[in-house]
Amino acid sequence: MNRALARAACVALLPLLGACSTLDSLNPFASKPGGPKMAELKAITASADTRVVWRDSVGKAGDYVLVPAVVGSSVYAVGRDGALTRFDNGRQVWRVKIGQTVSGGVGASERMVVVGTPKGEILAFNAADGAALWTSRATSEVLSPPVIAEDAVVVRSGDNRLAAFELADGKRRWVYQRPSTPLSVRVTAAPLVADRFVFAGFPGGKLVAVSLGNGAPMWEGAVAVPKGVTELDRVADITSVPVIDGREICAVAFQGRVACFDLGNGSLVWARELSSAAGLAIDSRYVYVSDDKGAVHALDRNSGASIWKQDRLFLRRLTAPLARRGLIVVADVQGVVHFLNREDGAFAARQTTDGSPVLAPLQANTDGVVVQTSNGSIYAIEMQ
Repeated sequence: MNRALARAACVALLPLLGACSTLDSLNPFASKPGGPKMAELKAITASADTRVVWRDSVGKAGDYVLVPAVVGSSVYAVGRDGALTRFDNGRQVWRVKIGQTVSGGVGASERMVVVGTPKGEILAFNAADGAALWTSRATSEVLSPPVIAEDAVVVRSGDNRLAAFELADGKRRWVYQRPSTPLSVRVTAAPLVADRFVFAGFPGGKLVAVSLGNGAPMWEGAVAVPKGVTELDRVADITSVPVIDGREICAVAFQGRVACFDLGNGSLVWARELSSAAGLAIDSRYVYVSDDKGAVHALDRNSGASIWKQDRLFLRRLTAPLARRGLIVVADVQGVVHFLNREDGAFAARQTTDGSPVLAPLQANTDGVVVQTSNGSIYAIEMQ
């Protein structure tokens, strides 16, 4: 199992057991005496120019995965202690103290910023000045960034329910729930909204599309099918955000497969065995996946056939890839950001941050990528 989950997630056991535990003890690739070791980084010859344009800090994430939101030239970020900040081109525009712990965020648009709390509260703020707008409540703790759609805020709660709230006042519009599994991985991935659909992955390897208007299920696709004798063997959960390009949507499951579906009706286009808890990216030619052993794969967009594999980041607990400006970007457990050549996976550049793990998905901005570390540092890195 991927040790990134040990910081970002835990196994949700049956309620009777009353708790969740980290995955380190279940991870066959965890560092043990005489066992596999995390790959050491070797010097590279850079073929791309990257530089840190600006950096700042918003406070540590603690046990949560807090994701920055990029809207044009603005970056919104929050720390566990509730310091919510807007940066414009690296300049702090405002900072508000929410006054409580934040466990899910940030979701943002040109007008609104939204975060969630361990108590299940949804807190909305004015994007212009940080003024509080409304408060609502989900069915349980909020561990993923809320998503601001056309006229609603969509939230995934820790009990694997989706809910939509009215954009104007936070009134709850609908709740969607699938049957639960006996054992599942705690998910911090946001839902994805496109074409008036809400897409999300669930325990048991199901990718589901529901209506943004009323929460009615539209289609369901099997990214993975649970296998094995024990409940632990049968964990095959989608723990990352699906990706869309054109009329295709793709997702990947932990202990499962990567699969692509027709966006409109959910029919399977292709699938292949590959386990990932971190996630994937897509562009016009390839699908890119960070697997659970620290390898980055490029797969043919049309068939899923392997194009290249970069395996020199073994056990470095990578983030999902980000395809940007002809490069594939991933970050690791030591806060190192790696830039790979899109065509062959060769190392093209490298940037260091504050040395703490990068667990939050990388975010694209106008000139490159925005990174938030577990210690709360925000980096805007330009790619040329």
